[in-house]
Amino acid sequence: MPARRAARHAVRSKVPFGAVVLVLAVVVAGALVWRGAGGSDSGSGPSVGASHGASPSSSPGASVSPSSQASPSPSGVVTPGPVNTSFSGLTTFRGNATRSYYGEGPVPEKPKIVWRYPTSGGLCSSSSDLFGSRVWCGTGWTGQPNVIQHEDGTVEVRIGAYDSHYHFINGLTGEQLLPDLVTGDLAKGSATSDPEGYPLYYAGSRDNLFRVVALDRKRPVVLWSMDANSSVPNPVWNDDWDGAALVIGDYLLEGGENSWFYVVKLNRGYDAKGKVTVDPQIVMRVPGYDQELLNAIGDTDVSIENSVAFYDGVAYFSNSGGLVQGWDISDILKGGTHYQRVFRFWDGDDTDASIVIDDQGYLYVGRKMQANTSRTESFARDHQIGSLMKLDPSRARHPVVWSVQLGGFAPDGGVLGTPALYDGVVYATYTEGGVAAVDAQSGKLLWTESLPRPTWSSAVPIDGKLIVGDGAGYLNCFDISGRRPQLLWRLQLGGIVESTPAVWRGWIYVGTRAGAILGIADRSTARQVQGPSA
Repeated sequence: MPARRAARHAVRSKVPFGAVVLVLAVVVAGALVWRGAGGSDSGSGPSVGASHGASPSSSPGASVSPSSQASPSPSGVVTPGPVNTSFSGLTTFRGNATRSYYGEGPVPEKPKIVWRYPTSGGLCSSSSDLFGSRVWCGTGWTGQPNVIQHEDGTVEVRIGAYDSHYHFINGLTGEQLLPDLVTGDLAKGSATSDPEGYPLYYAGSRDNLFRVVALDRKRPVVLWSMDANSSVPNPVWNDDWDGAALVIGDYLLEGGENSWFYVVKLNRGYDAKGKVTVDPQIVMRVPGYDQELLNAIGDTDVSIENSVAFYDGVAYFSNSGGLVQGWDISDILKGGTHYQRVFRFWDGDDTDASIVIDDQGYLYVGRKMQANTSRTESFARDHQIGSLMKLDPSRARHPVVWSVQLGGFAPDGGVLGTPALYDGVVYATYTEGGVAAVDAQSGKLLWTESLPRPTWSSAVPIDGKLIVGDGAGYLNCFDISGRRPQLLWRLQLGGIVESTPAVWRGWIYVGTRAGAILGIADRSTARQVQGPSA
């Protein structure tokens, strides 16, 4: 059995509740003013709603609308493109600024495990959390690999694991391409490769540090790091970095489990020898919580564990206390100093799934019940709003367009995997064991499909198929082109699948809690790599 949801955390911060209250009174005082539960911040900045349907801008202060980079798949479905436009690859969790790019097909039809990394043994290390010290193995939530398609035809898979290392693997053979990047504790969550082609990798670890790493040396070299404890005046929950950073122009957006949101100016470049350089400066940092939230939940489990999303100048993220926020950082991204919270909504409970944004700016949010505190009862708010919801940030006081309850209200119940938006349908796993399809326009529940629990892995829709891992160690592939899903194949991977698969041109890359990272492809592809006996 996997560790409970709480096991993704390091030792809980011992900052008392009263100290958090005091810090909130003095930190970014002008920025944290709200108007009611679900109201937006006061101020003179533009409303989010004004950006709906706006034309793409080349300014670094505004995102390109996903549809402007969209392309039809072989199934005829138009899907958003990746954040990286000058080279091919999957460079961050869910591939783009709106967390809605899923990779490239085709999906294997008769898959087998082509390679295992390592070939024997497991990627394991000892780490401590709320329940003490124990051995962790493999990869966990969210754990989606980066996949980089190099010009020479090499496919590179980059992924962190519970052996406290980041690994750089040949995606065709499973062989090591670069020496490991060794950290001091679990390499959790998902990392990010630079989307503009700089040989840089942005990766966090449970050892407190978020790193900027150069990959143009003989081995990975840390150029800069940010400490979860010393980089802010009051780290609240703990020191993990689960979310995959988002790079917009020369700026990096990241949330930490210390409960703070950062914008970092990278100042990327090259030295006289042609080696990549950075000179990072933290240009914005704000608490991911406020006093109203702390009063509502009665504890300080307010870590930011999801990957920040971005749309038309606004960064969106949520936290483990259920606070969904939008911060207008457009001026920051143009070199200015002004930022403003333009959206605030409390959905009731632990919201670790990344926010997904459609091409009109609507938000798709997943929520689950808390499992890290002494509280065992759900809030009344949890029963007022379903665990999967669509929000309109232009309607700050009443943003819920629709909501659907997936899963139950016991601790850890609900939606932990990030929802996926594909061809007008929202696909979401729920921890009790299943995946559901919901009409994105109406909120109508179209179908549910039971799977062995726990289902933490985020579903991946691509080419009319849905790939999802489960708690019994299977990778499942469904045909979703009809009214009901049809199971096409199931492949046993040997360990619980908490991580999100990466699909890339006939391959699927994913890790399991059994201790390995796997390369999966059709048998015909395997024969090309392994010979006729494959």
